[in-house]
Amino acid sequence: MTIADPRPPVLFLMGPTASGKTALAVDLVRRLPFEIISVDSAQVYRGMDIGTAKPDWATRRIAPHRLLDILDPVEVYSAGQFRIDAKREITAIQATGRVPLLVGGTMLYFQALERGLAKLPSADSALRARLAAEFVEQRSAALHLRLARIDPTAAARIHPHDSQRIQRALEVHELTGRSLTELCAHPRNESLPFRIVKLILALDRQVLHVRIKHRFLFMLERGFITEVKHLKERGGLDLDKPAMRAVGYRQVWAYLDGILDDAAMIECSIAATRQFAKRQLTWLRAEPDAVWLDSCSSRLLEHAMAYLDTHGFFKNMPDGLC
Repeated sequence: MTIADPRPPVLFLMGPTASGKTALAVDLVRRLPFEIISVDSAQVYRGMDIGTAKPDWATRRIAPHRLLDILDPVEVYSAGQFRIDAKREITAIQATGRVPLLVGGTMLYFQALERGLAKLPSADSALRARLAAEFVEQRSAALHLRLARIDPTAAARIHPHDSQRIQRALEVHELTGRSLTELCAHPRNESLPFRIVKLILALDRQVLHVRIKHRFLFMLERGFITEVKHLKERGGLDLDKPAMRAVGYRQVWAYLDGILDDAAMIECSIAATRQFAKRQLTWLRAEPDAVWLDSCSSRLLEHAMAYLDTHGFFKNMPDGLC
């Protein structure tokens, strides 16, 4: 197949949590000159390994991942900073003659890299203080419901307990009279020096739910509660920190505080992860120019490589490399 776009390719490998993205990425690295860049807003944090399903060191020796463990959990990371970091890492990988493979489940980061970031109003301190006070008085559910009335798309993507993002979406609407979704639909499209090819892993919802449950129970076996306990006891962290909004951490924290018992913690964590996967799928269904692959197929790797072949990934590679 002739590739009209002469720019070097970059692969986006996307999918909901527990869909098998890392396993496929590692299989691709074993066969092709890919190098992985993590696209995960929680895996950037050191000391958050089990609950984020961060690749273990054995996996990372086979397939090194960039943008893992780059921040302390007290620090804040943004889509804008990710865009800067990812573009730098893409350039560095291409300089070695390898192909960047971006893998993860933080859809906002993928979007920010590809389409740029919309020009949004600066923060208004007085308005933020009022919204914060309303959040304390009315709790997150009421403000999330308000957001759903003015911006249902944003509300579907933002967790009802994510106070920071709910307040920002409401703030943008009050300052501009336009929804965050409407403003973000017109990003500052910046020409990129590479072309993007997208693969999305799909699987039956019931299968995904079973995977989510089994994976969380395995996290507990590996010591997830101890991981959160260490984070809680180290100081400087609380549930308002962005790092602690990662799925599962808030629920285990509540368990350690005696708010949830063992059974409730497990149930709430699994339910929160399912809701997270649902929000990811909402993003993915709107993703243009992507091909969906069956994550459960025994021929998944074969199908992925065949699709990449049609997009020029194997062009000029030595015979037999694949």
